[in-house]
Amino acid sequence: MTLSEIATDLSSHTPMMQQYLKVKAQHQHALLFYRMGDFYELFFTDAQKAAKLLGITLTHRGKSNGQPIPMAGVPYHAAEGYLARLVKKGETVAICEQVGEVTGKGPVERAVVRIITPGTLTDDALLGAHQSSNLVAICVQQQQIGLALLDISASIFKVQQQTFDPDRLALELARLCPSEILIDEDLVDLQIIEQIKKNLDCPISKRPNVDFNLNNAEKTLCDQLRVATLAGFGIDHLPLAKAAAAALIHYAKETQKTALPHICSLQLEQSSDFIALDPVTRRNLEITEALFEHGTSLFELINDCQTAMGGRLLRRNLMQPIRDTAILDQRLDAIEHVLTGDHSTPIRDVLKDISDIERVLSRVALGSARPRDLVQLRQGCGQLPALKQSLSAIIQQYPQSLIQQLAEELGDFQGLHQQLLLAIAENPPVLLRDGNVIAEGYDVELDELRQIRDHAGKFLLDLEIKEREHTGIQTLKIGYNRVSGYYIELSRAQAENAPAHFIRRQTLKNTERYITPELKSFEDKVLSSESRALAREKMLFEQLLDELRTHLGELQQMTAAIAQLDVICNFAKQAQLQRWCRPSFSPEIGIRIEAGRHPVVEAINKSPFTPNNTHLDFQHRMAIITGPNMGGKSTYMRQTALISLLAYCGSFVPAQSACLGPIDRIFTRIGSADDLSSGKSTFMVEMTETAQILHHATQQSLVLMDEVGRGTSTYDGLSLAWACVLDLTKRIKCLCLFATHYFELTELGHEIGIDNYHVTAKEVNGQLILLHKVQSGPASQSHGLQVAKLAGIPVAVIQEAQKRLKILEKQHIQQQQKSLQNDLFAAPSEAEVVYVEVAQSSPVLEQLQHLDVDDLTPRQALDQLYALKKLLKQ
Repeated sequence: MTLSEIATDLSSHTPMMQQYLKVKAQHQHALLFYRMGDFYELFFTDAQKAAKLLGITLTHRGKSNGQPIPMAGVPYHAAEGYLARLVKKGETVAICEQVGEVTGKGPVERAVVRIITPGTLTDDALLGAHQSSNLVAICVQQQQIGLALLDISASIFKVQQQTFDPDRLALELARLCPSEILIDEDLVDLQIIEQIKKNLDCPISKRPNVDFNLNNAEKTLCDQLRVATLAGFGIDHLPLAKAAAAALIHYAKETQKTALPHICSLQLEQSSDFIALDPVTRRNLEITEALFEHGTSLFELINDCQTAMGGRLLRRNLMQPIRDTAILDQRLDAIEHVLTGDHSTPIRDVLKDISDIERVLSRVALGSARPRDLVQLRQGCGQLPALKQSLSAIIQQYPQSLIQQLAEELGDFQGLHQQLLLAIAENPPVLLRDGNVIAEGYDVELDELRQIRDHAGKFLLDLEIKEREHTGIQTLKIGYNRVSGYYIELSRAQAENAPAHFIRRQTLKNTERYITPELKSFEDKVLSSESRALAREKMLFEQLLDELRTHLGELQQMTAAIAQLDVICNFAKQAQLQRWCRPSFSPEIGIRIEAGRHPVVEAINKSPFTPNNTHLDFQHRMAIITGPNMGGKSTYMRQTALISLLAYCGSFVPAQSACLGPIDRIFTRIGSADDLSSGKSTFMVEMTETAQILHHATQQSLVLMDEVGRGTSTYDGLSLAWACVLDLTKRIKCLCLFATHYFELTELGHEIGIDNYHVTAKEVNGQLILLHKVQSGPASQSHGLQVAKLAGIPVAVIQEAQKRLKILEKQHIQQQQKSLQNDLFAAPSEAEVVYVEVAQSSPVLEQLQHLDVDDLTPRQALDQLYALKKLLKQ
């Protein structure tokens, strides 16, 4: 029997299970965490699923239709760890809490207070410090697509609208890095859904059509942003973007069970604002994730930001490099200003004491902030004067700079800092319900309630002494238990001496217990003082949150400024430690890098890194790179892309100098493996990636291609590689680094726009030494057997391979000679016959007669041929 069938007949269930089934019926697509005492319990199919996903014990509670009800649970105090694991697996969890008072009549009232989904996380326990929770909505209509992104934890709200194209959609989703995607439940375009599933590993949530309603979208957004019109946001003419944005607001309010006061601004984006990086390129360049388990990504290497806010901004910058060189020069100026006089150290010393107040503000806005969140906010506000002081020297030297602008955006929160100092205890507990959150002296009524609670023992001791003196009974005691409350206890023998104002409360075997009007009054105060104190604290804390919400806009601006300062100082520190230079930008297409280095390889490699130059422009737009494996071809290509990427993030770069022209997209076709899940071979994966490049590259694209055609037969692969080179240079005319072992491709070096380069190596006493230096001209050989030897291939195998190589080379030479002879002795056709009258005495003939052909090296023979040709012309 399914859960829905069980829920149709509740009469056979206990009141508790009836309540559970009613709540569950409203959240059928979520795992329901149902609060019972100190545990969150799950029942029926939820219990079975959670037990499997979390590895917890599956038990039973009661019966339904004669069958035991499956049950599983997690402790309330440890729930965050379990929730994090479920969200990581793409699950949605509804948190059902006790919201009513215990009455003794039926179960306590319960309600879902929050729905946790992968795209709506705000708690640090559920979200990594450098991870963003990006909720994305897609609205499609008539070959147009609206995209909207909402990061509740960072108050980021962005939209765009474009003509629908599967490739562009894949690029935008890769840039946005969604944690969860919302689509209209009526969407019938399966191509879009398949495109999402193909490129992204994130849950897709179907939402009611009304959430995407075009007619209601503008009102939803105006109400949220508290404006009369959306004209100021530049999206009046983008109905699908508005619909997608409205769907995000509906979903966020539904899951958070509250308003979203911190979402008070909206930004319009264009995909053309950014350098496009498809998922393959992001993976190959190892921007945020290393390809191998023990590898290091670019982000991991250069992220030394002092705040979590700065770390997340750095990650966003790397994932979406911008193309506006004016903004980039502003950032580069700021880095230069920080480096002048080594200002980064004092600024970073202040920043390291600032907590993640960006996320604190989101929890303040949602009403889920905890006491220690306000301590973090207090500490952050307290650091602002010191931070401004550390910036003052730069501002004096460079007025009207980005640093000055950011200093102004930090704002002045001394009053708020002082209020938080007075209101919140120095070291409050984690949870508000534990009490002692509000500082002593902040509220008179709260202090009085605490006085009663905390001094009950002294009052009772004084009362006991007074009653002994008044009655003369020295064995009189005052006690307390949860059943009887406070009482005066006399032995059975002394009971007849009890005064008239003693009112009998309880009779036991050997004692009598009494209450007096004074003790009863005290009992009422004490027993209610703790609950009243907690209620008072809760009220004061919520008042404080309300006050903070009035400053949300300025506080968000402050956190954004802190994050940007952190990234600038981080880039300055990297430039200082790693000897990076400031890049420059040119309107002309091209890349000119002098002594460029791969930032990650240089940092993790113990031996000195060999720098190399990269010169590409419209006249020399392709470099064909040959040389041995392990020689550094792939490293050289990747470093060119990473230097370009860092420059367009507004960072200094690992090079002696770098000048970059406009770049609209970076492509990589480096390395391959079978895609078994899609039924694609290595060669099919390679060709699919190559096709993407040939279809979408432009003159402003940077293309890196490594070993195209190696997955098939030699002649097939060579032919494909040859054709690709010509297409990239003659039709597309993009900037391209093309690494290959097909030496035949070097013959294309005479074509306009194509240059030959090679990575150098030499043999010393049979040992291959890789020099990692890129130089002009093609390589002389691939050194494949020597590299295999370095890799540890057994000596016997290497020797056998050497024998076979000699045989193959000899056969190749013989075939060439035979082919040449056939060409020489073949009878020419009439059209091919050319009659040449040769003089009896000629310098050419004389040299030929005295030439010892057998004693010439290939190089000498070629030189002689050129000399003879020159003589013939004369």
